[in-house]
Amino acid sequence: MSWAPATIAVLLIAYATVSARLGRWNVTAAMFFTAVGVVVGPSAWGLLDLGIGSHEVKLLAEITLTLVLFGDASRISLTALRREHRIPLRLLGVGLPLTIAAGALAGVAIIPGLGIAESLVLAVALACTDAALGQAVVTDERVPSRVRQGLNVESGLNDGLCVPLFFMAIALAEAEAGTRSGHSALQLVGEQIGYGLIGGVVAGVAGALAIRSAAPGISGAWLQILTATTALLAAGIALGLGGSIFIAAFTGGLVFGAVRRDAAGEVTALVDEGGELFDAVTFIVFGAVVLGPAADELTWRYALYAVVSLTVVRMVPVALALIGTGARRPTVAFLGWSGPRGLASIVFAVILLDEADLPHERALLLAVVATVGLSVYAHGLSSRPLTERYVRWFGSHPEGEVPAMEAMPVTGHRWRWPAHRG
Repeated sequence: MSWAPATIAVLLIAYATVSARLGRWNVTAAMFFTAVGVVVGPSAWGLLDLGIGSHEVKLLAEITLTLVLFGDASRISLTALRREHRIPLRLLGVGLPLTIAAGALAGVAIIPGLGIAESLVLAVALACTDAALGQAVVTDERVPSRVRQGLNVESGLNDGLCVPLFFMAIALAEAEAGTRSGHSALQLVGEQIGYGLIGGVVAGVAGALAIRSAAPGISGAWLQILTATTALLAAGIALGLGGSIFIAAFTGGLVFGAVRRDAAGEVTALVDEGGELFDAVTFIVFGAVVLGPAADELTWRYALYAVVSLTVVRMVPVALALIGTGARRPTVAFLGWSGPRGLASIVFAVILLDEADLPHERALLLAVVATVGLSVYAHGLSSRPLTERYVRWFGSHPEGEVPAMEAMPVTGHRWRWPAHRG
């Protein structure tokens, strides 16, 4: 008899009752759920006995990332992005490729046995940022709006951009390892991306048009259900065709947000809260069935890779990407550090174990575990103090001497709904 469902429910209830107090103590949800996950997992109390390769863990990962990708993409205002694209474009168009390249080189240099193709898989899996782990940064209105917008858009888009790159990297690594032919790998990637795009476009248009045409006649609850069902439809079409449900969810969210054009007001509350719920469960499972059991295998090499990944691999590319923007050094450092790794990297690790056939899968998993585990606590503990420090620096400039790049006001993109519930 499994106590996993009851254990997860108790932990969620426990956190809900003390969440405000923990927030004042600078303890984030990810920190809490990862820690208690380790305690209730097989390496300690044994109440949560799922395996990382189990169907339940895979289903949880798929549901969570589907909701988060759809919700994040649907909140990106393409109109606002066209007006102010300088920082997001630099972070995504320059910083992201450089981060992947640096991460791949670091993998080859630090982790024994990894070739460049497998290191590329690792680098893509860890290139995604999770703004929820540093929520204090993107939700603090004292932080210049241009900085918050850049980080918010980066986090909302880089997960979706990395999904096709991840499948491409796996195909390349499998072809190099001889576990899949080059033709077969190319065909698989084409199907994952192509059918995923089809599912996302069809579902996004259908859901948005349904809301625009019938919004006055839809009750509040069913308005939220319609949006969540649109995400489900995108994933369902892609699944039926043999495409990537994550590409479908991301594409569907972008199309849904663009076509809907704010008709019917706030419609993503259920998607956002559902994503937050499953996000919490994912971190419990991460602590219980991934981090806890793997702790004994985490050698100094994996710890070193984690440190390098969160610092040099992220911060140097961001600094290079911001050359010519006029950003001051504190802003460059702040943006560079504000790149926590979380949910998407965990899900990519689950996909890697379930769908890939690579000779060093365990080493890749351990590198992801070390990096995400370190990021949960390093970014969780530092986000608020560093935000306060950055705000003080920005506010210390006399009137007329405020840094021009940072001071330019821009239209922000919405954060996940629960954070602004009030």
